[in-house]
Amino acid sequence: MQRPDFRFFERLRVRWAEIDAQQIVFNGHYLTYFDTAIAGYWRALAMPYAATMQSLGGDMFVRKATLEYLGSAQYDDVLDIGMRCARVGTSSMTFATGAFRQDVMLVSGELIYVFADPVAKAPLPVPAELRALFESFEAGESMVDVRVGSWRELEAAARPIRAEVFIGEQKIPADMEWDDADAHAVHAVAFNRLGRALGTGRMLEHVPGVAKIGRMAVASSSRYGGVGRAVLDALLDAARARGDREVVLHAQLGAASFYERAGFVRRGPEFDEAGIAHVEMLRAL
Repeated sequence: MQRPDFRFFERLRVRWAEIDAQQIVFNGHYLTYFDTAIAGYWRALAMPYAATMQSLGGDMFVRKATLEYLGSAQYDDVLDIGMRCARVGTSSMTFATGAFRQDVMLVSGELIYVFADPVAKAPLPVPAELRALFESFEAGESMVDVRVGSWRELEAAARPIRAEVFIGEQKIPADMEWDDADAHAVHAVAFNRLGRALGTGRMLEHVPGVAKIGRMAVASSSRYGGVGRAVLDALLDAARARGDREVVLHAQLGAASFYERAGFVRRGPEFDEAGIAHVEMLRAL
């Protein structure tokens, strides 16, 4: 296997605690690396693992793990762990994996999982929806569908995410989160292939020709997997379609780099909004 054989990679850095008396990564840690990559693979599928397994009525159990050691990683090496669903059988799923240092594969592996009843541990047929998920992802398809519409159309999907993130996590008072602007805004909600809402945002008219994006929120289990960017891009497209020439937003400082990667630039000093440090950012369309 080579790097081009993988669509998904999880980047890791070798920690001091992971090397042995030979000053190389202890062989057993590669299984942990691969397990970490499997978790990242599920995020790339836009499928929160626990919720997905519950909805499918089963769970995945490791049946066999095989590793082949071709080289050795050392302390502070940056490793890219490739993960690919190579085969889906009647009740089993085979994943090919590899640990790369740049373009050099150090360890290759094969992980075989069985889809089974979570209580009885008895094998079950792999659900057609799960099989289709793996096939679609490995074929290079997008795993997120962003729907744009009114609050009336999308409130049922958007409201729980905003309540979880802003009211639950960030402790913003409910009377500050919900306002009359929702009724007039353009909303976007990202859904995965099983119809689960993962992220949301809204767009208002700031002044004629200038859109204002806000209320950007992604459920905690789906962050860092491209969901937020998909929502943002959909809102930017909606602003272009409306004829806006510029977009402005108030970014929490912790999210400023996310918006910078999307082409936004900072304007003005930091300021407090709802007890959280923000900065104004803008982007021309």
